[in-house]
Amino acid sequence: MMGQFVVVEPGDDATGRAPRVGCDGVPLLIYEADGPVATFTLNRPDRLNAVTPQLVEHLDAALADALADDAVRVIRLRGAGRAFCAGYDLEWAAALMREGDLAGPWDPAADYRVMGRYVDSYMALWRSPKPVVAQVHGVCVGGGSDLALCSDLIVCAEDARIGYPPARVWGSPTTAMWFHRLGLERAKRLLLTGDPMDGRTAAEWGFASGAYPAEKLDEAALALCRRIARLPANQLQFMKMLVNGAVEQQGLAATQTLGTLLDGAARHTPEGSAFSREAAKDLKAAVRARDEPFGDYGSGSRTVSDPLI
Repeated sequence: MMGQFVVVEPGDDATGRAPRVGCDGVPLLIYEADGPVATFTLNRPDRLNAVTPQLVEHLDAALADALADDAVRVIRLRGAGRAFCAGYDLEWAAALMREGDLAGPWDPAADYRVMGRYVDSYMALWRSPKPVVAQVHGVCVGGGSDLALCSDLIVCAEDARIGYPPARVWGSPTTAMWFHRLGLERAKRLLLTGDPMDGRTAAEWGFASGAYPAEKLDEAALALCRRIARLPANQLQFMKMLVNGAVEQQGLAATQTLGTLLDGAARHTPEGSAFSREAAKDLKAAVRARDEPFGDYGSGSRTVSDPLI
């Protein structure tokens, strides 16, 4: 039986900071403590929890709160509503592109600083001495996949849709985690097409450690967190250090630098600039034009596991 949650909105009287809420007064991230498990719920359901600077600031603050709480041993990351995270909020991103273009010639170094800030926040989950379990349902795409991939473990709904559609135009995975978690062949299969996986394939291919019926996902993720929390906190930190150290020796920092630089370049190719212009006029139409030929994401049900012929 689930324990009774003690809900602590990060920033209330428990931490002495002003509440972290959006402009409408609704919290952008909900923090719940249940014994050794802290749950972070991304709370922009009307935007499929798409990433904005404010949401990432709240994620940073929630992580700081969890790390400061000696009772917390493991962190669960999930999304409210119909999705885990639909990536970066494209309305915000397109507006940022317009502002940058109006300001003068594109500065790759400035672009790298902007996007590197998000990589740093995602990688804070990777560096956290307390394990992070991502609970993925609905869509987990673009920057949302970066967020999940920087967690320690991922469990997903069988019907989830996971992928990196900006590989088709306008993006590059800034955290460069696809190769390190899925291997060469499967990372290329996804990034050379932008095709999505369903949750079952994600588990088979190594993106996730398990896939569950959507109605069982919350229970399964919480059970995994509680199982992890049985270990001493120092042992959890040691095991993370051991495995993460092996990945970092493969050159993770260098590929993340390259991925973040290429992300800026991809948004400023002729095709990337055209996508920006179309997105500024009609975002949904621009995304539909990108994905419709492939018959996936919002334009169909195809996944990487469907036969090509």
